[in-house]
Parts: sequence; C-alpha cells; structure tokens
Amino acid sequence: MNPKVALLDMDGTLYDSMGNHADSWARLCREEGIDCTRDEFFLYEGRTGASTIDLLIQRQWGRHATDQEKERMYRKKTEYFNQLPEVGPMPGARRLLEEMKEIGLGRVIVTGSGQASLLDRLQKDFPGAFSAEMMVTSRNVTKGKPHPEPYIRGMQMAGVSPSHALAVENAPLGVESASRAGVFTVGLTTGPVPAAELYEAGAAIVYPSMEAFAEDFHILMFNLLTTSAE
Repeated sequence: MNPKVALLDMDGTLYDSMGNHADSWARLCREEGIDCTRDEFFLYEGRTGASTIDLLIQRQWGRHATDQEKERMYRKKTEYFNQLPEVGPMPGARRLLEEMKEIGLGRVIVTGSGQASLLDRLQKDFPGAFSAEMMVTSRNVTKGKPHPEPYIRGMQMAGVSPSHALAVENAPLGVESASRAGVFTVGLTTGPVPAAELYEAGAAIVYPSMEAFAEDFHILMFNLLTTSAE
C-alpha cells in the first residue's frame, strides 16, 4: 500500500452526530406508527435516507415505500434533526485532518447523508480540509452503502486505485462498502456498535475512538508504507 488519499465518512466519524440522527429517526417512526429501537439506526448509518425508509416500511408493512413517502418522510426526519442542538466535530477529528494535510494525504468525504446542515459546516469546522468537488453524498450515487459504489466514486474523483486509498468508517455498512471496493479500511467505535461487528464487516484495524486513531495515525502510515516497500 501507498496511500495518497483518505476517504472519510462524516456522521459518527468527523461529527458526533449519530445520536441526533438516531433520535430523529426514532421520532419519525413513532409518528408514522413504525416499530423501531433507537440504537438500530446506528447500524443503518451509511444508507441513504430513501433506502432506510424503504427498509422500515418493508419491515412494518411488507411493501416498498413509494417515492412520495420517501420524500415526505425524509423531509420530516431532516426537520427533526435540525431542531436538535447543534453537534460538534468528533474529538480527535481536527487533529487527524491536520496530520493528513501535513503529510500531503488527499481527503474525500464519502457519506450516505444529504444533510446540508452538516455538509455546509465542513469548511467552517475543518478549514481547508475538503474541497466541494471532493464529496460523495446521497445526491450523487445510485446505490448507497453497503454497496461499494460510494467508495468507488470517491476513488474516481481523486483519481486513485484501491492500493492508493485509505478509508475511515464507524459503521458496519460503511466498512463493508469500503472493503468491497478493495480499500484498506480503518474502523472506529464511536457509538454502540462493537468492534467485532466492524471487523466482521471487513475493517483491517479498529480503534476505540477518533482520538486514538489520530494518536496512532503516523505509526499506522509508517507501517503501511514499510510493508509496501518490503
């Protein structure tokens, strides 16, 4: 491996936002008469909103969601998310991005979200870390995570092959997406999902937090480059 680009998830990786997402989805389900548990939405992270709604409706009523239902319900979920207290960057995220910039590692956002309230904050919270043309969101893929398309699209944007990419994810569906795209994937346990599930989904290594990964980043890069040279 000779990583030249990092492909980074957003929710639960760069932002401590998954609790708000889970609360918003749970509120929507209660109002729509859909049975759910709050923590199950940590497992769905990485899916597009439309895919999550289709999954919920299939489970509850045994049919696919209509396009109108997907649009209406995701709009409500977004409203509920925006009503909650603003989330902050994940502890350790700024340090990690600064260290990536320091060694010249490119950076691409790969998220299943279309949540403009967070996407629009990236430049303010992480100045100079990302460019607008280097973002894969739910708006420009046809198949969300766990399909490999989002990470393939990210590599295409950056002009790199899997051997020149490194993915950073905190959810099983995202890890599976990156792994299926052939990318060395770092897993982070920033929520209730245990490390074992991230390894099972295809993570090459799992850290207990973003702070722990930032602390170990240069060592990991050295090991990857040394192994590649051998």
